Amino acid sequence: MAAGEQQGRDYLQRHRLPELLHRLSALLLYHRPERPREFLIQALERVKAGKRAEGEYPYLMDEANLAAMFELLDVVGQGHITPAQYREALKTLGLSTEDLQFGDDVNITLDVFKEEV
Repeated sequence: MAAGEQQGRDYLQRHRLPELLHRLSALLLYHRPERPREFLIQALERVKAGKRAEGEYPYLMDEANLAAMFELLDVVGQGHITPAQYREALKTLGLSTEDLQFGDDVNITLDVFKEEV
């Protein structure tokens, strides 16, 4: 791999741009706005305001969606899922699993799932 290509990959990863673009694409496909460029500009403005704690970060899923996803993962209705199931759910949603602090012996409850996702 050429040095310039590796520098480009490092830049993208350092600034987490692939994740941002994935989330923006998911928002577009979920909402399907009539004016996608304006929608993206507004979403990026909400991201910027959310990072400054001045507004709400744009979410793709609400609490009802998260509860439904949790129920799909908790097939037998135990009230919790495993960290492995949680990691896979995050990957499916296009979210990072790098900073997870859960050990393999921990049970993830619905409340923890909602809070963390």
